[in-house]
Amino acid sequence: MRVQHPLLKLPIRFCAETLAREVSALPKSAWMPHPQKFDGNIAVPLVSPGGAVTDDWSGPMGPTEALGRCGYVQEIMAELNSTWGRSRLMGLEPGAIVPEHVDVHYYWRTHLRIHVPVITNPQVGFTCGEETVHLAAGECWLLDSFFRHSVDNRGSETRIHLVLDTVGSATLWDLIDAGASGSGEERFVAPGSAPSRPLQFEQINAPAIMSPWEMKAHIAYIAGWTDEEPRLERIAQILDRFVMAWGGTWARFGTSDEGLPDYLRHLTEVRAALGSVTGPPVLMRNGWPMLDSLHRYVLGNAILPAKLQQLQAAAARRAPQYRMSA
Repeated sequence: MRVQHPLLKLPIRFCAETLAREVSALPKSAWMPHPQKFDGNIAVPLVSPGGAVTDDWSGPMGPTEALGRCGYVQEIMAELNSTWGRSRLMGLEPGAIVPEHVDVHYYWRTHLRIHVPVITNPQVGFTCGEETVHLAAGECWLLDSFFRHSVDNRGSETRIHLVLDTVGSATLWDLIDAGASGSGEERFVAPGSAPSRPLQFEQINAPAIMSPWEMKAHIAYIAGWTDEEPRLERIAQILDRFVMAWGGTWARFGTSDEGLPDYLRHLTEVRAALGSVTGPPVLMRNGWPMLDSLHRYVLGNAILPAKLQQLQAAAARRAPQYRMSA
């Protein structure tokens, strides 16, 4: 989906005071360090695989105990009426920063990220693309994290955002469309006014074997971020051959394990071919290497990593038998 805005304010607003009370009532033990160990960055998981307190992103999602304590957060999620993935409260302590980076990860390529500031101050700056803005408490923003982005808290209190990841919904798309076109008048969602509906959590967030159609979508996305340069034609030829070969195997085997030897061979061949493309890295407009993005979005997830690990473990268990028989 192409929103074409690094940061987009949606025409909906929530009660910052209620959110702040709920979040402030959470025990200190609910907060955990940032997975990349950025100083002053802390988080509370709200939706995670199995509802566990973890930074994992793969597997059926469920609510954590902390989400159960946050009734108004649940109302916000019900109002946005989407299928929810990995979500959390994200804190940035006084003087701390989120260094400039790009979220190059399969999960966030396939998801939208919503920010609702809960506790903030005017000294917090959110930079995305070429723009630095202050996100006010209670507002609702959509972030395209494939743009370079960073956050700086120069204030004297911890900044906290509600950060919701989702594959989206028709309801959310209508909000995005209204925000992008400027046609929607901002609507305030008071506590207790959201529809009473059960929250929906994603159960599938990565394919066992990636379809050729998904591959084409990721490759087109990466190409759209990359300006023309002499080596692109050769890279495109390599990828066209790979996707056609993968498609032929998919048509025979689909996600059956019978096709795994062929799928593994295709991956070995395309990696070797791409490795033969010499010269400095081909960079996308966000400064990230194109071939690294291709690995993270396509080649590294063409076979579910957990399935690949199982195959490798099984091969390692069989190896001693082969050595003994030799």
